[in-house]
Amino acid sequence: MNQLPCTLEALVVRTDFSAEGAWNALREALFSPSKDGFLANVALVDDRRYEGLTPDQALGLIPAEYQHPLLVLADSAAVASTERPLLVVDLRAERGRSVRVVAAELWSIENNLAGANMGFEEFVGAVDDDGVFRGF
Repeated sequence: MNQLPCTLEALVVRTDFSAEGAWNALREALFSPSKDGFLANVALVDDRRYEGLTPDQALGLIPAEYQHPLLVLADSAAVASTERPLLVVDLRAERGRSVRVVAAELWSIENNLAGANMGFEEFVGAVDDDGVFRGF
């Protein structure tokens, strides 16, 4: 499998290609500002070469130059739910640890981790009973 691209933005890698409409809705959610005008700084990777990519496999495909503290996978769980719960993978404090976040709240994790305002563990500790972060 090919190495992931090196960008300044957080990568959102599409790993499930079963529902084009769900992917389009997910993309729309990612590029719609929050009520306070915040957006996640992300680059989409929409390439069938990454279909079925697992978090462990993804860790091995991250370029050494990739500086962002997280990687996001748009997997089957993300496209199956109307909330689009993306899988966010920590690349710094505890590499490989993950948390689910609804697409509309990805900005919160991305902005705060990229700016070193908060730690990954704060988002892990703020998930709902079903293990998904929906905001503070």
